[in-house]
Amino acid sequence: QSLRPRSGEAEPHWRYTWAAGINKLEGARKSSEQNTRLQWTLAKKSHDIRSLAMVNESCSSSNGMVGSSNGAAGLRSDGSSSGGESSKDSSRCSTPVLDAERHDRLREKMRRRQESGDKWFSLEFFPPRTSNGAVNLISRFDRMGAGGPLFIDVTWHPAGDPGSDKETSSMMMASTALNYCGLETVLHMTCCNQTREMITAHLHKAKRLGLKNIMALRGDPMGDEWQEEVDGFNYATDLVKHIRAEFEDYFDICVAGYPKGHPEAESYIDDLKHLKEKVSAGADFVITQLFFRSETFLQFLKDCQAIGITCPIVPGIFPIQGYHSLRQLVKLSKLEVPQEIKDIIEPIKDNDAAIRNYGIELAVTMCRELLDSGLVHGLHFYTLNREVATVEVLRRLGLWKEDPRRPLPWAISANPKRRVEDVRPIFWASRPKSYIYRTQEWDEFPNGRWGNSSSPAFGELKDYYLFYLKSKSPREELLKMWGEELTGEQSVFEVFRCYISGEPNRNGHKVTCLPWNDDPLAAETNLLKEELAKVNKRGILTINSQPNINGKPSTDPIVGWGPSGGYVFQKAYLEFFTSSEIVTALQTVLKKYGQRVNYHIVNVKGENITNAHDLQPNAVTWGIFPGREIVQPTVVDPVSFMYWKDEAFALWIEQWAKLYEEESPSRMIIQYIHDNYYLVNLVDNDFLLDNCLWQVVEDTFELLN
Repeated sequence: QSLRPRSGEAEPHWRYTWAAGINKLEGARKSSEQNTRLQWTLAKKSHDIRSLAMVNESCSSSNGMVGSSNGAAGLRSDGSSSGGESSKDSSRCSTPVLDAERHDRLREKMRRRQESGDKWFSLEFFPPRTSNGAVNLISRFDRMGAGGPLFIDVTWHPAGDPGSDKETSSMMMASTALNYCGLETVLHMTCCNQTREMITAHLHKAKRLGLKNIMALRGDPMGDEWQEEVDGFNYATDLVKHIRAEFEDYFDICVAGYPKGHPEAESYIDDLKHLKEKVSAGADFVITQLFFRSETFLQFLKDCQAIGITCPIVPGIFPIQGYHSLRQLVKLSKLEVPQEIKDIIEPIKDNDAAIRNYGIELAVTMCRELLDSGLVHGLHFYTLNREVATVEVLRRLGLWKEDPRRPLPWAISANPKRRVEDVRPIFWASRPKSYIYRTQEWDEFPNGRWGNSSSPAFGELKDYYLFYLKSKSPREELLKMWGEELTGEQSVFEVFRCYISGEPNRNGHKVTCLPWNDDPLAAETNLLKEELAKVNKRGILTINSQPNINGKPSTDPIVGWGPSGGYVFQKAYLEFFTSSEIVTALQTVLKKYGQRVNYHIVNVKGENITNAHDLQPNAVTWGIFPGREIVQPTVVDPVSFMYWKDEAFALWIEQWAKLYEEESPSRMIIQYIHDNYYLVNLVDNDFLLDNCLWQVVEDTFELLN
């Protein structure tokens, strides 16, 4: 059983106000008289949803002392009022962090892994040359990020305007990996062709974007020989010193090590001394150049330790993937390929598959020797922006770990300022990158509770073709999936049905994405697959849904999230576009369900019909974990829904209608839906009972008939 305030007697003591582009958590202390009037009653029915399911109105009790879970000023166990807490204190983190490393610096993560004996890996990528390449690389970040890298790094290409806002720049790719893909990211930075002022400006920009890790390199010369930088730096050591002088301890700094010695060094011993200078100047860890024998690295590691280098030294691993890529990399790094490798590769140099298989076997063998030595805890892979070989090596080593559990039910950002964020509106569940983009200017983020929202200041989404928001599928593929020619609204219904069912469309093509979801169905949605397919076929065009869940273990592979030992809960949720005729019938049907079903119905003009509170969010996902407050990471927020409405309707035009010629029948069909359909969300508040939303839809069609 649960407790709740009597109707009208308890108002929220804390609320989030969102204004002028920032969201500040402000405390409003209740008077002692109001506090003494706060009374609670037991729910009369164990399934009374207004007390059991409205977690945002529920409370926690300890030794008979009751406190509001909405951040309200309640009574502490010592009897004193907590109403005078600062906003910082009141927004303390209640997130049951699955991975405590979310709050750690990179060097701390490495230390934690080393102390626990856990092995880890990291991945290197280089910025693409084209905008389509940028879209593809972001997709690769998402896919390879699923395997659990400790971090990724992005190289710095002096000839490619690396510090600019271009979508192909090193700076933008690193920022996207961090902010939109949720990956701990290291940005390379070189001395080459840059003044001290330019480097400082780039570092300030990296800091503004949330990047906290820099790999400081001298860099390769633009020509055959290094040209001295008069107003810049000529050695990585000087760059490290500059970063520490200008930014103190803000950045974690990585430097390069050379197991065979730098090709321009006077000797191997001399190069070791230079490495020691870089570490002494403030470097936190070392990543090495590639090598071909495990003993080469192990000897290098011992030599480094012998001269007092104690920071982590990570071996750089290059799985050979092709004859020409090997030759190019060897040329750039000025390394000599061992004769025994040449003898094997030369006869098969025209067979890419054979070379890749050999490269995988070679890398697996070498990595196992390194890990078995007990001296190596992490491996850094030079991917060349490819994934097959690297992923296969990691799978064979047992390092590729696609943990189905999530810290939270939605994709997190790795930006430091969002570390405490643990609540979001459900509407952007399938478009997390868009949500992050539209809230990037916020100074603070909801933590513990969303609270009452009077005016969330979502940034306007004007560019639907930003490379990290653009569909991964080219126009030709989208037309094959969504129809090269539409004949009516029924054609659109069929596209939605095929996406849900997984069946090919009438032309034999599988529909693997929609404008509102660029990925295949989530495992959780598959639980509703049969019912969703039925309603989409009838014109209930669903874009978001979740089943009701009552106390599933947090380790459940489909709906689980958060640390082990907890339990997760959900209210059934359904969001869809549908016609005005269906909406008219739906409104009649919804009256008989009362407050069991909360709804919002809105058209493109913003005409809104609802039975929910104007400002009060409704928690639709929550979790209970040992030693933690109740966590409610997903809400239906009425104000945010109106911002989402603009984006949801615009996607009809921006991503679907614009595939067709102006004035074409296909484009006019999509335009008609955009102009005349409604966007609806339904919440079944009684998560203890069977989901009633399917019956709501069935009753609606019975009334229509």
